[in-house]
Amino acid sequence: MFLSMTGFGRASRNFPWGTAAFEITSVNHRYQESAIRLPKELASLESRIAASLRSALRRGKVRFSAEIAWAPGFNAAKLNEDAIFSYCTQLKGLSDRLGIPAAADLASLLVLPGVCDFPNAPGEGEDEEVWDALLGEAVSALMEMKKSEGAKLAEAVESDLAEFARLVGLLSARWDIAAPEALDALKIRVEKVMERFGADIDPNRAAQEVSLLADKWDVSEELTRLSAHIAKFREIASGKESEGRKLDFLIQEMNREVNTMGSKVNDAEFRWMVVEAKSCLERIREQIQNVE
Repeated sequence: MFLSMTGFGRASRNFPWGTAAFEITSVNHRYQESAIRLPKELASLESRIAASLRSALRRGKVRFSAEIAWAPGFNAAKLNEDAIFSYCTQLKGLSDRLGIPAAADLASLLVLPGVCDFPNAPGEGEDEEVWDALLGEAVSALMEMKKSEGAKLAEAVESDLAEFARLVGLLSARWDIAAPEALDALKIRVEKVMERFGADIDPNRAAQEVSLLADKWDVSEELTRLSAHIAKFREIASGKESEGRKLDFLIQEMNREVNTMGSKVNDAEFRWMVVEAKSCLERIREQIQNVE
């Protein structure tokens, strides 16, 4: 299964005090990195949100933000008339006792304790399950997009992988032709060198030396390993988990095998197919970089 590291999820819910909305965005990153931005009213939820994101996501740069839209008039403080009346009565009594005129500015009383009643901040009157449910909705929306994008990535990767497998088959067929040709050419070069210097050589010894040299440019093992890597790639890609890092490692191994073959074989047609195979692997690698 492929999960894209690119995704977006949003969830919102209405409360008596207004509306809360959670947004999650995720982009490519080698490791998991989270940035959480919360209004001060929801600051207490940061640790719960961070734990949920770590549990749900394996790789990617994740940004989480929360917004609050207050209900009309809810965020405004309410005046406690009884408290204001009590303060005024006490001030008048004190003024009469001391013979000092009492201040008539009621605005100066607003800073006194109990005069202004502020509404409870969001979160204070809500159960933790409510916030967990809202966070779960946002994460679910993010995962749906990641799965949708991952399916498109899987389709593109499988197309390129099928082309790469075809090229490996062509390389194997071409090697069956190029190997005897290269061996014959090597024998002829050895014979010409010996004739040039007028040296005698034991035919058995010459055959042994040619065989040793041939082993150095034989690519049968690389072709076999490439076929095994392709099968393993498909096995991991079709698994229940998204394993982008494993697939990236496999692509590196396949690229190494292809490079080795290109350095061993001098056949022009073979080397051109190596170039095409490397180009195909590069396209796969670019797609895998976005797989979680």
